[in-house]
Amino acid sequence: MSRSLVAMREATLADVERLTELWAPYLRRGAADEPLTDVATAIEQLADRPGERLLVAEYDGEFAGAVYFKATQYSPVNSELVVQIHNLCVEPAHRRHGIGKALLESGVTWAEELGIGYVATAADAGSREANRFMARLALGPQAVLRVATTCAVRARLSSRQSAGRQVTQVLAVRRSQRSSRSVAGR
Repeated sequence: MSRSLVAMREATLADVERLTELWAPYLRRGAADEPLTDVATAIEQLADRPGERLLVAEYDGEFAGAVYFKATQYSPVNSELVVQIHNLCVEPAHRRHGIGKALLESGVTWAEELGIGYVATAADAGSREANRFMARLALGPQAVLRVATTCAVRARLSSRQSAGRQVTQVLAVRRSQRSSRSVAGR
């Protein structure tokens, strides 16, 4: 009987540097120490948050991937519980060894232990591989999460408002021209 080379464990502060490297695309940009501080703070706060877990996957004793779980309401207006699966990532050197599946299975097992009937996750819209992986495991699209900077959205909203005023002005000019023509045509 062969033993599995994949092992799961709770993250510790000793994992901060590896997690920061693994999750670099998803962490805030700024001073070099800010992402490290954010990850360390997340690990430290887990003791006070029984509805959250951060697991590390090891493959044959080596750091291979990680995932963050959060048991929460489905949405502010739907109080049904769901286990959200955040930042499921596998080190490139350890992909295609069952690590992603084992990380996801840990989330499903935890949801079952808590009596929660749903799991949810997000995958980078541009990652065909990640989206296909999730689809193969029965995770279908429920919504599209769109993100932009506040100032970018403000700029677009402002341009639309001014464009809306221009359209209103154009329509007013056309109406007055029509009424002028109908008066002149009498």
